[in-house]
Amino acid sequence: MHLSFYPLLKQKRSAFFNALLILAMFLGFCSSSYSASVKTDDAKPPMKVKVVVVSMFEIGSDEGDAPGEFQLWKARQKLTTQYPLPHGFHDIYANPDTGVIGMVTGMGIARASAAIMALGLDPRFDLSQAYWLVAGIAGVDPADNTIGSAIWTDYVVDGDLAHQIDAREIPSQWSTGYFPLFTNAPFENADAVDVNNSPNGEVYALNLPLAKWAYSLTKDTKLLNNEAMDALRAKYTNSASAKALPNVSMGAHLSASTFWHGEKLNTWANDWVAYWTQGKGNFVTSGMEDSATLQSLSYLDNAGLVNKDRLLILRTASNFTMQPPSLSAAENLKLESSGDGYAAMGAAIEAAYNVGSQVTDYIVTHWETVKDTPPSAE
Repeated sequence: MHLSFYPLLKQKRSAFFNALLILAMFLGFCSSSYSASVKTDDAKPPMKVKVVVVSMFEIGSDEGDAPGEFQLWKARQKLTTQYPLPHGFHDIYANPDTGVIGMVTGMGIARASAAIMALGLDPRFDLSQAYWLVAGIAGVDPADNTIGSAIWTDYVVDGDLAHQIDAREIPSQWSTGYFPLFTNAPFENADAVDVNNSPNGEVYALNLPLAKWAYSLTKDTKLLNNEAMDALRAKYTNSASAKALPNVSMGAHLSASTFWHGEKLNTWANDWVAYWTQGKGNFVTSGMEDSATLQSLSYLDNAGLVNKDRLLILRTASNFTMQPPSLSAAENLKLESSGDGYAAMGAAIEAAYNVGSQVTDYIVTHWETVKDTPPSAE
């Protein structure tokens, strides 16, 4: 290389390294800005949380339009302090005076699991004694209850972890092509199921004394009803439970990312829940996110960051999980997709707040009593 080229090379190398230095400073600034939005101020202790209200979706804005699961909680619990959550689906909103915070996980297993973990690891919040209230809408088995009702959960069963063979290829004696992992046929090895220890997260038993206490506290709540709901439930001519007025009850929840519908899948859901709970749980409601929420809380509990035994799940019925006798499954699902089948959407969203807020308010009001020992019906 000619010596006269060295000064030019040195200039280019100097400019290159200066550019790298500027880029590094810029990235460092961005990182600091991001970290500042999620880290606790050293001079400010983390917020002591009494109740985490977990919603799964919001329809539009957080306020001022048709409400989804979160909007009523934000307005009525005065959750006006915003905590940015760029590492989650939706920002956290809090009422520092009451110790209540609200979150929106986003729909589905993946988003729910990520959002719960993001909050659980966030240093701005002390969740060590917090109660968790999942309050969201669900499908309901017409054999057990009706639209507009509120159901406290005793067991959550995962509906995604499975083997599947197309129904057109299954043996003639099988009732379904959907069967548990590590088995060779539907509902095989039922005696080996351990409700309190499922290594892959197929089933979770909630704190039953706590759930029964919540039910006892709220069981006489008057729930909303309307003519459109009456007209919809009247189609279910073969079920007295479906035709009843909205009420508060208890039951098991099936959590699966697929929005399934129809009589045959409803039968599978009942059998699946019975299998994984050894007959202790009765399938009543269907949704998407709750097995993910429980899996994340289990890990966070292992780390000493939360107490998973302080979880309550309240699912309110916006629709039926199967068609009435006068319609096919496809016809009924089409009606639901067009909106006609969601006559109870507004009532279910109101029920989630009207029932769930009684628990939240009790915990806040009686904090000195319940902060160390959860309330119990036993």
